[in-house]
Amino acid sequence: MILQQLEAEKSIDRDTLLEAIRSAIESAAKKSMTKNANITVDLDPETLAFQVFEIRTVTETVTEPATEMSLEEALKLNPDVVVGNRLKVPAAPKDFGRIAAQTAKQVIIQKIKDAERDRIFEEFKQREGDLVTGAVKRVSHGNIIVSVGRAEAIVPHREQSPRENFKPGDRIRAYLLEVEKSQRGAQVILSRASTELVRALFELEVPEIYDETVEIKAIAREAGSRTKVAVKSNDPNVDAVGACVGMKGSRVRAVVEELSGEKIDIVRWSDNPVELCANALNPADILDIEVDSENGVIRVLVPQDQLSLAIGKRGQNARLASKLIGWSIDIRGDGAPEQPMPNVESGGQDVENLSATNIVDHDFPERNDAGAVPDEESAPE
Repeated sequence: MILQQLEAEKSIDRDTLLEAIRSAIESAAKKSMTKNANITVDLDPETLAFQVFEIRTVTETVTEPATEMSLEEALKLNPDVVVGNRLKVPAAPKDFGRIAAQTAKQVIIQKIKDAERDRIFEEFKQREGDLVTGAVKRVSHGNIIVSVGRAEAIVPHREQSPRENFKPGDRIRAYLLEVEKSQRGAQVILSRASTELVRALFELEVPEIYDETVEIKAIAREAGSRTKVAVKSNDPNVDAVGACVGMKGSRVRAVVEELSGEKIDIVRWSDNPVELCANALNPADILDIEVDSENGVIRVLVPQDQLSLAIGKRGQNARLASKLIGWSIDIRGDGAPEQPMPNVESGGQDVENLSATNIVDHDFPERNDAGAVPDEESAPE
């Protein structure tokens, strides 16, 4: 009855619980026996009746009574025994009382805790890369502690979106980044800032992505602010961008809402870096694109009046486009002076490193990029 209750409460199988009890009795018995004795315990899985044995080696001459026995004594227990055999000899531990019982209790509790930790580790290790849903338990030292089923997970500060502020009791959906084993058990690490969270959310909202009709080829994200997603259709009859946007923007809007209003641009993927660069910088008009393969740079010429649109607020549009295509991008307006200009690195260089001719220190007007959530009136039917 007790075992069944523990199985239900702790989700630990019966064999593990039986081994915990057997090990506990063995530890308690060792405290009551001779220090060097080799002790083992047999446990009846049905009745939980147990018997303690000493394991002794059969020798001609006994030099260590705690671990050896003479051949003459051994033959009384087993007529087929020979020198060198090891026998299980029934033993009766002395003073097998309160201290031993306390030891047994501590061992059982520890074994159950270890089994529970191993179960949590194995369960969540198999779920790495999945979306998980839980409730915020508390916020401690900038980290969000989340209850996920019977387990406790953590969203470290580095994996949080600057836009979000969770409170105890809030529902939270996050990407299961990794599961680590520590001395305290399994450490389940979640992320709200990973690009993979965006991928997982689109897989959830867009059936064509889930069944691989549409493929997400690349994602560039600045968590809490903006994300660019490059998609490709594996079916000529399916429009990749349209599938991700959904009717009146319903699908991409669901992802935006889950990310607390983070802007999302969906662009069409191309294996041609020139075409992909033009798509990534949309809706800015591109006058000319030059590829410098030797230096890994794409130089883009845009109308002077669209320079701020191509670069984006604080350089974000150019920076995300650079991350998305994996090339450094050098954007110039057609009215800019002919002089060397720093380029936007694919790793995300700060805006101050761009030429002053490219960036004016003020907020550029927001725009409705390709794939961004459209207004209800302008949404395609």
